[in-house]
Amino acid sequence: MDLATGAMGSLLPKLVQLLGEEYKLHKGIKGDIKFLEGELRSMHAALRKVGDVQRDQLDELVKIWADEVRDLSYDMEDVADSFLVRVQGFEPDTNSHKLKRLVKQMGDLLSKGKTRHKIAGEIKDIKVRVKEVADRRDRYRVDSIVANPAAATAIDPRLLMLYKQNQEIVGAEEARDELIKRLTDGEDGASKLQLKILSIFGFGGLGKTTLAKEVYDRLQAQYACKAFVVVGRNPDVKKVLKDILLGIDKQKYMDFNLATLDERQLIDELREQLVNKRYFIVIDDIWDTETWGIIRCAFMDSDCGSRIITTTRIFEVAKKAGDVYRIKPLSPEKSEELFYTRLSGDKNKCNYDQQVELSEKILRKCGGVPLAIIAIASLLASKPMDDWSKVYNSIGFGSGHNEDVENMRKILLYSYYDMPSYLRTCLLHLSIHEEDVLIHKEKTIWKWVAEGFVCEEPDMGSFEVGERYLDELINRSMVRPCQPRPHGPVTYYYVHDLVLDMICSLSKEEKFVSILGSDKQSTSLRGNVRRLAIQNGVIDKNGPLINTHTQQLRSFNVTSCVIDVMLPLEKFQALRVLDLYMCTYLDGRSCNLEHLGKLLQLRYLGLHDTPVTELPEEIGNLKFLQTLDITQTRIRELPSRVSLLRQLKSLCMSSCSVRVPDWMGNLTSLEDLVVDNVSESPNFVKELGKLTELRTLVIDIGDLGAESSKCNAFVESLEKLQKIKELRIFSKREANLETHVPSRQLHDLTLRTSSPRLPVWINSLLLPNLTYLFVTLKAVKEHDVVTLGRLPELLAMELIVDISDGGYSYPCECSGGAFPKLKHSDTPAPLLALKGAMPSIEIVSFTVYVRPLKDSNFDFDFSSLGNLPLLEKATAHVICTGATAREVEEAEAALRRAVQVHPNRPFLLLERMGKDIPAPSTVPRET
Repeated sequence: MDLATGAMGSLLPKLVQLLGEEYKLHKGIKGDIKFLEGELRSMHAALRKVGDVQRDQLDELVKIWADEVRDLSYDMEDVADSFLVRVQGFEPDTNSHKLKRLVKQMGDLLSKGKTRHKIAGEIKDIKVRVKEVADRRDRYRVDSIVANPAAATAIDPRLLMLYKQNQEIVGAEEARDELIKRLTDGEDGASKLQLKILSIFGFGGLGKTTLAKEVYDRLQAQYACKAFVVVGRNPDVKKVLKDILLGIDKQKYMDFNLATLDERQLIDELREQLVNKRYFIVIDDIWDTETWGIIRCAFMDSDCGSRIITTTRIFEVAKKAGDVYRIKPLSPEKSEELFYTRLSGDKNKCNYDQQVELSEKILRKCGGVPLAIIAIASLLASKPMDDWSKVYNSIGFGSGHNEDVENMRKILLYSYYDMPSYLRTCLLHLSIHEEDVLIHKEKTIWKWVAEGFVCEEPDMGSFEVGERYLDELINRSMVRPCQPRPHGPVTYYYVHDLVLDMICSLSKEEKFVSILGSDKQSTSLRGNVRRLAIQNGVIDKNGPLINTHTQQLRSFNVTSCVIDVMLPLEKFQALRVLDLYMCTYLDGRSCNLEHLGKLLQLRYLGLHDTPVTELPEEIGNLKFLQTLDITQTRIRELPSRVSLLRQLKSLCMSSCSVRVPDWMGNLTSLEDLVVDNVSESPNFVKELGKLTELRTLVIDIGDLGAESSKCNAFVESLEKLQKIKELRIFSKREANLETHVPSRQLHDLTLRTSSPRLPVWINSLLLPNLTYLFVTLKAVKEHDVVTLGRLPELLAMELIVDISDGGYSYPCECSGGAFPKLKHSDTPAPLLALKGAMPSIEIVSFTVYVRPLKDSNFDFDFSSLGNLPLLEKATAHVICTGATAREVEEAEAALRRAVQVHPNRPFLLLERMGKDIPAPSTVPRET
């Protein structure tokens, strides 16, 4: 019941702020505010106790009281914010005539006086409501509720270990091998060449997607065309077909206008691409036979040995698709292995001898469902073993049709209520998203900040606090990180379907979010709508949005919708978040943001990939605005009044034609900046140096690096940004950044500037905290590897050499002790590890140039892989240009021998590349 606290956490500090001398409130009003502050603090304490009890276990009178307090807190915060923004006033336009400025200032004073008078009346009304609610609290004896407050849990240091590949598939090895056998075997040679479709069936949480991905990773190298796509509960068939085309040939279809094609044309395009080719496609999470029927039309059988895997929770869909593989729950032995591995990183249960019997009872309740096991193990990992029996007694048994699913839901609910209230609110906010979507980390955290979910903490910025909240949710297995590259930075994450179902149900009960265009909640708006999410729908004059009173709306999130009406922004006076993501307007119209300047409470404005051509000048009125995202819009110029947004913390304007303004340095509160092609803005490099609060900078410098004076000015500005933790610089031209002195706080560094050599400032003395490195170079030399090997915290490294520009690198030797923490390396040539080098490496990827290596007497010696004790996977890109088939097969055979003799028997993926790829005498295979 944690959402009963409403806006209380952010309201109380604002009441204290209103008592400050600078607001010159009447003595009587100050007394009223002091009364409200004291009374609301008492209510907040009671609400926190209520919040630790499941809603269905609360007395009905307590629920009513809590709902009243929640609405009261929202209304009170609206009053306080309205007063704060209006009394602070607007900065005068310095270009106005002096007389006009004087008249405006006098008008402002009069307006402020009226505002204070109005606020006084509203506070007195609130005071009456608070007294009534307080009386009911005493009558209902809310303070006597016995609850077990959830204890805050420190971040588990074993977080990274949870997502290791071998742990993800505990218990799936047997199923994986059986699926591979089914896909590759046949009764005779002819049947092996026929198209085979296999459907993995089972309820949510059993690991269908994980199993399909594991099989896909093992087999994809054997197929000319491959793709892994997700359908989801509310399918967009056109998007699925487009995703398959992109998976098959991304380079071709990224520049192809697929949006103009309808389903039939997309199917025809796919059939044309797949004819007479051997393909392997995974269609994940299909919910209905009709969707599968349409998608199936795209796949033709050319007797090339093609394979398709589908996954579904619906048995009828599985039967319709083809051969059914019914995924089974984990065996007791495998459940135990997963449970203890998650608890301590060791599958041995001897450390828990005193609780073995209770562990067995808990695992029986989990029913072999991996998600449930991980959830309960994550919970128990933070508990002393003496408390395990309390957890067991709280889980209970389900009474539904499927006992395993009901038990799992109760396990998830118990884990949910064990979280502190601030985490529960953040998790429930994720119900605004659809299933099977990747959720952007930075955008979500800034929304949390905008809504007041993130509490201020000493010596920590609001984003860092929100980032810690997200880490805690990951640690508790409520959300899962998505790393585009192994062990690289987490930029996206996702919520498992089961967790999403749970939080949508809770959110609906608490009236926290109303969702339209989805079957997760009702398609009508009732009562006070505080947060509204519209997904894949149509917004028109007859829709519920227009015909419903939404003056109290605080958050409005629109995703992939068609809009055929002017949004009634003038109604949304309380709005904190406005996010229009990938929306379109009928007849190609642009998005009209009239009345945007009236949204004085707005903190977050997102217009990603929505047809907006301009922002109104009145955007300067939005004094509280913290985030502005105009990625992939049609905006060409930012209004000058954007420079007045002194609280703006995140500005993203990539992949659009907007010109970087000369006044950028006025935005001194900026922490995140994403910007393209600054070479057209001559003053930008100087303005950049004023943004000393920047924590993240992603920048395409265009031709800036070609002019030494501008490049030097850019480097000078960079050196002033000593709070930078993430720096990504892109340029199609070579850029001289040799003189740069980086921030010692830097964790994540990307340089895609085709540097002739490794910059001298990339070293262990200047970058002691660097964990992720991506650099494009002309060549990688031995001394570069020596320098990088000394970076003490480096976890992931990608070194790219552009072979189209004549770049090339020979194998480099790594001495003992090099790369002490590195887990993933991607290099343009093999790194020859001596004993003691790269002791933590798990994944290696490198390029093998067969002809140059043959000419240099390298003789394909990959025995150094045996010196990597934790190696799990090796990927080799075999460049065949100029080599004979025999030479290529010798190189591949040497790689296979190296992994076959390795004690871990790591997974080997071979991919032939380059010109004139010779036909193999035997089919290439991976080990």
